[in-house]
Amino acid sequence: MASRRPAPGRESDGPATANPAKGNAKATKASSASTRGPRKTDGPAKTTAAPRTTPQQDAAAQPRSRSARLRLVHVDPLSVMKIAFLLSIALGIITIVAVLIIWGVLGAAGVWDSINQSVQQTVGSDSSQPFDITDYLGTGRVVGFTMLAAVIDVIVLTALATLGAFIYNLAATLLGGVEMTYAEDR
Repeated sequence: MASRRPAPGRESDGPATANPAKGNAKATKASSASTRGPRKTDGPAKTTAAPRTTPQQDAAAQPRSRSARLRLVHVDPLSVMKIAFLLSIALGIITIVAVLIIWGVLGAAGVWDSINQSVQQTVGSDSSQPFDITDYLGTGRVVGFTMLAAVIDVIVLTALATLGAFIYNLAATLLGGVEMTYAEDR
């Protein structure tokens, strides 16, 4: 299939005019086709490039940062409760792991043995029943107490955060909320 190319001196986008003196049949067909609508071209459309600017011109034309002043007037208590619950569970797990690590480090350092020796020297040496601190503060008891404290912390922190969201909403209704300014740096 041959592509149509304009004759020299003619523009490809403009309507073709027929020269009746020469009797050009192709020109009359192109002329009648251009009056019906836009012509299809085989190649890609030509675009004009925007003039290039220097970085100094760009900096002068655009502001360095945009800022917006917004007010936080409502906090959803249900979403605060969910986030507080998740964060307090994470805090509880971190607490349990930290107690286990500290308990293991203290045992490896020999702290429990030195406490046992100090108590035996202070109270007196009774050979029938030596003092052992791990009978009173064993790993199982300490971890159990830490788990109980973590569960109580989860309940208390979740309730306090939810109550804080309700109190904030009441205060924001009366006073208008917290005003914040957000800025976009470039």
